[in-house]
Amino acid sequence: MSIYPDGAPVWVNGRLVDAWQAVVSVFDHGLLVGDGVFETVKTVGGRPFALTRHLERLRTSARRMGLADPDLAQIRDGVRTCLDAASPWELGRIRITHTSGVGPLGSARGDEGTTTIVIVAPQPPLPPVGDVVIAPWARNERGALAGVKSTSYGENAIALAYAKEHGAGEAVLANLKGEVCEGTGSNVFVVRQGRLFTPPLTSGCLAGVTRDLVLEWCGGEEADLPIEALREAEEAFLTSTTRDIQPIRRVDGRELPACPGPVTAKAMRVFAERSTADVDP
Repeated sequence: MSIYPDGAPVWVNGRLVDAWQAVVSVFDHGLLVGDGVFETVKTVGGRPFALTRHLERLRTSARRMGLADPDLAQIRDGVRTCLDAASPWELGRIRITHTSGVGPLGSARGDEGTTTIVIVAPQPPLPPVGDVVIAPWARNERGALAGVKSTSYGENAIALAYAKEHGAGEAVLANLKGEVCEGTGSNVFVVRQGRLFTPPLTSGCLAGVTRDLVLEWCGGEEADLPIEALREAEEAFLTSTTRDIQPIRRVDGRELPACPGPVTAKAMRVFAERSTADVDP
C-alpha cells in the first residue's frame, strides 16, 4: 500500500514508480552519511512554481558539495512525468533529491554514479500566521555546508522538534556571531522603524528562492541583525517555498505589535500578485 492515499508518484533515476515500489540501495550515501542535496518545489493547480530557480540552486548545492552535476533536463522531465501521473491536488509539493549514490560504509564516496529522485505529494496548507522560538543552538556560518541545501538535516530536525515542544511552528537559529541566520526551513524578514531587513548570505543562511523573490519584488535590505532584533521587531515574517510569506505572531511567547503589519501585508499582496502572473519567474 502506498504511504499516500492517492498513490503519490515517484521517479527514481529516470523511472516512474508508485510510492510503495520506490526503493534505493541501503548503501546509498544519501542514507548512510547524508551526502546529498535536495529541493522542495510547490505546485499550484498541478503547475510547479519557480522550478528553474530551484533546479539552478540544486546544481549550485551539488557543486558546493563536490557532487556530479544533476541532469536538470532529465529532472525537469521527471517532474512533469510525476505531475502528469499525480492526482489533481490544488496545492502540492515536489521533493527533488540528488545524492552521491552507492558507496562504502565510511565517508569516502563510491564510483557507481549518483541517485536522483523526484517525489510529488499533496501539501496541506500551512497556518496563516506563525509562532517561532529562538533555538538554543547556533548555525555555523563558516561551516562547509553553510548555505547548502544538503540532506544532512539533523540539526534542523532537532531544532524543529524543539519548536514543537515549546508550542511554536518554527525555530530560528542565530549564527556563531549571535546574529539572526534562518529558520529550520525558512528565511527571516524583520521590520525595524518601518524598514524591511533580512540577513545577508554571509550570515550562513540559505539563499531561499522565496527570499530572493521577496527582495526582487517587494524590496528590503540585507543587513546583519542581532538576534534581539527579532524579539524586538515591529513586525516580522518567514518565507519559504511552502509558506510564501507567513507573518510571525509571537517570538518566544511575546506577541509582536502587528501581525501582519503594513509592511508585511504589502509584501504578501505583491508576492501573491507576481507569483500568480508568472509561475517560473
